[in-house]
Amino acid sequence: MHRPTARHNSRTARTALAVLVLLGACKTIERTPAPAQIDADRILRDIAYLADDRLEGRGTGTAGNDSAAAWLARRHAELGLKAIVPDTIRPGCRTAPLPSGCDGYLQRFQAKGVELAHAGRPEGVPTQNVVAMVPGRDPALAKEYIVIGAHFDHLGRSPASALDPGAGNAIRNGADDNASGTAALLELARAFAARPARRSIVIAHFSGEELGLLGSQWFVEHPPVPLEHIAAMVNFDMVGRLRNDKLIVYGVGTANELPALLDSANVEPKLVLSEVKDGFGPSDHSSFYAKGIPVLHFFTDLHDDYHRATDDVEKINSAGEARVVALAERVVRSIADRPARLEVVRVAAATTTRREGSNVYLGTIPDMSTGAVPGLKLTGVRAGSPADKGGLKEGDIVVGLGGKEVKDLYTYSDALYAHQPGDEVEIVFLRGGARQTTRVTLGARAQ
Repeated sequence: MHRPTARHNSRTARTALAVLVLLGACKTIERTPAPAQIDADRILRDIAYLADDRLEGRGTGTAGNDSAAAWLARRHAELGLKAIVPDTIRPGCRTAPLPSGCDGYLQRFQAKGVELAHAGRPEGVPTQNVVAMVPGRDPALAKEYIVIGAHFDHLGRSPASALDPGAGNAIRNGADDNASGTAALLELARAFAARPARRSIVIAHFSGEELGLLGSQWFVEHPPVPLEHIAAMVNFDMVGRLRNDKLIVYGVGTANELPALLDSANVEPKLVLSEVKDGFGPSDHSSFYAKGIPVLHFFTDLHDDYHRATDDVEKINSAGEARVVALAERVVRSIADRPARLEVVRVAAATTTRREGSNVYLGTIPDMSTGAVPGLKLTGVRAGSPADKGGLKEGDIVVGLGGKEVKDLYTYSDALYAHQPGDEVEIVFLRGGARQTTRVTLGARAQ
């Protein structure tokens, strides 16, 4: 055997040390989880479960809604999410069997609202949000929170808010509204559980949204984490029908940093982003922005199946939703990992004089984004509707209705709901840049 020299021993020691350092580095790399892959098939399976007839449309206060909440609690437990809601009513879970400790996922409350009162339920109905948390990895920032939210309720069998009241008590499964947002939230929870952010991530599934944002309002009035420590809220409502790569993002003007963060997160193949500054709107992010919290709201726009029994899983674009979720994961992570909190921008809520319960019907499908030209752009017109009979088409921009100027969705709603079914009104619109007019007789929603 060759006896090594002192010089050789020294070189061997240095080599061994280098190898040990390299091995240590490799072990460090191996311990860092890879970014989670957003799975379109898993998203579709989750939507299919939530939009199954067995849950009967997940109406707030129904057995189907309770079953959906129990299922979400089980999913939180399977992902190892932290339960943060104390059980203030009684031990255990309302719907059994659930894993041990699942009661801490259910934020139970009595949903009370105008629609329930009109339906003869002024006392409201019992329901629950489903809430969990992925603790932040940075001890200095873990007590600050990013809330990611989506409502899991829909209309159930009630025709009260349906746009197809002629279907009676048919099940309205709400595959896009909002099983799609609920599935997006589960996929994001999986991603952050696998690779936590610096700040903590609160996952909030809201009930009672269709009755007037009741679940999110309850959350901000009874927050399971200090409200002043919530750095941002990101909402998902109807994200399952991506068309032409177009994604609408509300709330971009609620913090100075959000436009740049959103732009940086929109990597190739890029989505076509339609950015709306307003932090108020008809979904749960409004409850948070009203409390001074910056918000974003992801939305793939309205469609003909909105609030109808035809909003089923077969029409979901799961590959498109996976792209939306991937973008959202990058946005949420960038907000959660930045050293400083976002600088909130306060904007007054837009107002509308729309009357609750009004059944006046035109039959237009508005583009919920904003454009460079004032007015309301139409993404479609329902066949046989007053708008269709009046010659309105997809792509038209309504700039006047009944003698009132239309600048956006709010002024359009004001103008429309100032009328009654049977009124004849003049509509002024732009088509290909040319100004045109038509006269229509407004119908009733039941038509």
